[in-house]
Amino acid sequence: MRCAVAGGVPAPARLAVIDYSKPSTENRLWVFDLVANTLLYEERVAHGRNSGENLAANFSNESGSYASSLGLFRTRDAYVGRNGYSLRMQGLEPGFNDNAMRRAIVIHGADYVSEAFVRKVGRIGRSLGCPAVRKKVAHALIDTIQHGQFVFSYYPDPQWLAQSRLVNCGSGATARHDRIASAP
Repeated sequence: MRCAVAGGVPAPARLAVIDYSKPSTENRLWVFDLVANTLLYEERVAHGRNSGENLAANFSNESGSYASSLGLFRTRDAYVGRNGYSLRMQGLEPGFNDNAMRRAIVIHGADYVSEAFVRKVGRIGRSLGCPAVRKKVAHALIDTIQHGQFVFSYYPDPQWLAQSRLVNCGSGATARHDRIASAP
């Protein structure tokens, strides 16, 4: 996040972190208020159907992959679509998530993100690549992180860890804004 801001992306007031290394049956989405230094949400979140069953392990930036993407996203606007109230996300990492807008990777509510679904299937449901949350919390969570906040999707994927310009800007260097996917 610091590398993106240092590279010219406006600083957010809130940050959502998704840890896809945790099983879908556990809370693995946290939303932080960076100004008040507080935790606002701790939730379950779905991953794409081709990312794995209860554990995600496969990620993609390709249209039609039905897999989740890794890296840093900047939130855009909320809208009402096929999945109800949803939040567009812009991927900031070329080659890893910069097709998010084209793929319609959005945060939305879903009935399959529930304790009842876990009891029935042994995991939460899977999306077409979107980080879906419980319907009961979706509207408020989306309102909290829309309009230029950050969402960071993590998994210890060796290729992403080695090649991400934001993960590897380190040691005082910054990722240049022209190398980070720019806003439309």
